[in-house]
Amino acid sequence: MSSNDKTAPSNFITQIIEADLSAGKHSKIVTRFPPEPNGYLHIGHAKSICLNFGLAERYKGECNLRFDDTNPEKESQEYIDSIQEDIRWLGFRWAGKVHYASDYFDQLYQWALELIRNGKAYVCQLTPEQMREYRGSLTEPGKHSPYRDRSVEENLALFEQMRAGEFKEGEAVLRAKIDMASPNINLRDPIIYRVRHVHHHQTGNKWCIYPNYDFTHGQSDAIEGITHSICTLEFEDHRPLYEWFLDNLSVACKPRQYEFARLNLNYTVTSKRKLKQLVDEGHVNGWDDPRMPTISGLRRRGYTPVSLRNFCDMIGVTRSESVVDVSTLEFCIREDLDAHAARAMCVLQPLKVTLTNFPEGQVEQITLPNHPKDDSFGSRVAPLTRELYIEQEDFAEEPPKKWKRLAPGQHVRLRGTYVIKCEEVIKDASGQVVELRCSYDPASAGVNTEYKVNGVVHWVSASHSVPAEVRLYDRLFTEADPEGDKDKSFLDCINPESLVVMSDARAELSLADASPETRFQFERQGYFVVDRRDSRPDRLVFNRTVGLRDSWAKQQGK
Repeated sequence: MSSNDKTAPSNFITQIIEADLSAGKHSKIVTRFPPEPNGYLHIGHAKSICLNFGLAERYKGECNLRFDDTNPEKESQEYIDSIQEDIRWLGFRWAGKVHYASDYFDQLYQWALELIRNGKAYVCQLTPEQMREYRGSLTEPGKHSPYRDRSVEENLALFEQMRAGEFKEGEAVLRAKIDMASPNINLRDPIIYRVRHVHHHQTGNKWCIYPNYDFTHGQSDAIEGITHSICTLEFEDHRPLYEWFLDNLSVACKPRQYEFARLNLNYTVTSKRKLKQLVDEGHVNGWDDPRMPTISGLRRRGYTPVSLRNFCDMIGVTRSESVVDVSTLEFCIREDLDAHAARAMCVLQPLKVTLTNFPEGQVEQITLPNHPKDDSFGSRVAPLTRELYIEQEDFAEEPPKKWKRLAPGQHVRLRGTYVIKCEEVIKDASGQVVELRCSYDPASAGVNTEYKVNGVVHWVSASHSVPAEVRLYDRLFTEADPEGDKDKSFLDCINPESLVVMSDARAELSLADASPETRFQFERQGYFVVDRRDSRPDRLVFNRTVGLRDSWAKQQGK
């Protein structure tokens, strides 16, 4: 849901919340969004953001932003900053200050001591290999660690040694004492603290032991008074452990965890490890590369907050795993930009056209609407001169049947103005067409002609236009499931045509002062955005957001 409007889509979680409020179980709803700052957020996180913040908006509650920063060697301030920027850009605000799991390290340590004193946690010195062996399998129960029955006093002393830095990484861990025969492997004496001799971006070198996610998450929820702890279905098997810790510790409140199906999008990977691999190995140009499914990548591609929020509304919140077709996401941005993007003309591969009967030095100002469906967008002026550029693909020396563009001896209309006729084709020494000499009909502007006009083409003045680089982005992978073939790497599915750069494009003069992140529909081409990083006044850079229609299925022969 994207607003506090009660007419927004309902789902099983809203039904639970409304029942809790009606029963008086909670007077205010408090949710949280708890990302680990080990990468940039992706489209799957957008669904979780819209859900958690949207619930808080809908029920006039609060949503906390809490960084799960328990794995410092993989985390950085860059990721923390990018996550906050993404949430703000989507249009959400968190309650109060930014929270960190590390804010609660002192309290978590005290709770670990409480478990030890109550005989419910012990220091284990099995090697990682031995621990895997002792853990058992889905069909075989685990075995007790030989260190499981240490005395409370010995465990307290050893845990203090862990904290003091007297163990190397992997030499000792603190484990909860639960049930090594449990059919739920998460309850087989899970690790709750491990030794890590690393600097932490928030706590510095205060700690050399760090709690794991399962021990941190529920207690952090309890500290913050979270009423509904919402996560994806892969954490469903962790819920009994979440509840075990809350039941066995002196916490003030006991939040409840609810799980929903994560977002699975075809032609996409959302594993942070694989996204980081794409960045680190140079397959893309950073986390915000417009081919990436990161929120910052989608933003740079030209997606809008509204389109992403509408997409999350459209796919809904359920407990059923499914794969969403990326064309649904593309539909949402087309629908938004069709209504809100001004129109403009840009020639991606210029072909020179000389209007032989147009007076030299004359400039005629052609008034064009900025939006054909919305007069509030106003109009702009496109200078018409003797020399123009049209798209190379809009001319065929030997046109196929049903050709609807320019050819020798045929007429086309220049968008918003006159009809022209190709009179002569000029080629260079290699035989390539470099110029068309055409005549224009001065009486044809805005009127139907008695002769056949072979369609409408866009154009720009050769002397009154601006140079531009246009980046044509497409899907990063050629396969709907890049991870589906276990005999090859997902990298083998990278689309070699995912980025095509048009470095010699020419844009109409009205675009000269276009600001970064301004979006346009380039007539007959698609939707484009001014690149927020690389564009500059003397060299405009446009990124293609999406085509005017879904051409992918046709390209793939579907």
